Amino acid sequence: MLDELDQSPYGERAPSAAVARIMGVTRRQPDNWLGRRIAYALRSYARSQLTGPVDTEAMGARFRLYPFTNVCEKKILFTPQFFDPVERDFIRSRLRPDFVFLDVGANIGGYSLAVAAFAGPQARIIAFEPQPQIFERLAYNIAQNPFGTIKAVACAVADHDGELTLFLNCENRGQASVKLVASEQSSGGMIKVPAKSLLSLLREEELTHVDAAKLDVEGAEDLIMEPFLRDAPKSLWPRLLLVENIEGRWHKDVGILLLDHGYRSITISLRNVAFELPDAT
Repeated sequence: MLDELDQSPYGERAPSAAVARIMGVTRRQPDNWLGRRIAYALRSYARSQLTGPVDTEAMGARFRLYPFTNVCEKKILFTPQFFDPVERDFIRSRLRPDFVFLDVGANIGGYSLAVAAFAGPQARIIAFEPQPQIFERLAYNIAQNPFGTIKAVACAVADHDGELTLFLNCENRGQASVKLVASEQSSGGMIKVPAKSLLSLLREEELTHVDAAKLDVEGAEDLIMEPFLRDAPKSLWPRLLLVENIEGRWHKDVGILLLDHGYRSITISLRNVAFELPDAT
């Protein structure tokens, strides 16, 4: 299968000359309507020419990408300039010594590796990813880079310690969730995965503070944050939180929950909202 894990040394899956030329064009497209239309059309053709994963560099890091059933990997391979550039710049603007970043729903490591590329050797980055196949890709990508600041944890972040059912999407593996929010989300079946609360995980890592966190767990953000804000000391609350704006999937509105606990909201893109503790700036 096209997306089966390939453990060969990095560099052995370099793109063909033709695909590399297309990547050069798609990566130069501006972030506007016409630029996206051109990039997406060329991307569709290039994907049809691929017979397996592709090794590439993007956002300051090395990746082996499988752009067939994962929108995240497809975007990083062909159009990394469209991969949440405002969000990444926003995180960068909040850097401080001993920077701690949590990547909850890390997928294949796009955010973790991009942050590691600019955060420096004193940073600590914890990447949480529960899907076994995606976790293997995450671990492989981390190993191809010299940063030494990222730890990958094969675990779902939830409201309790134990085990959860994870619903898979065979069309887009990045849309797996512990909440079944749409019929297509179970198109890839379901699996049991280990789960822990965010507070338990931070205690295991012996963290004393969290500078920034990205939550991308397909509608389960409320499941994570409600017990965390109730039980965790304020010293462990992330100073900056990036949350996907999908309030229709939440049982408890995460935005209202965070505002009630003293966060302020900053709309930084159509897709994501940033929440920041005012005394952290």
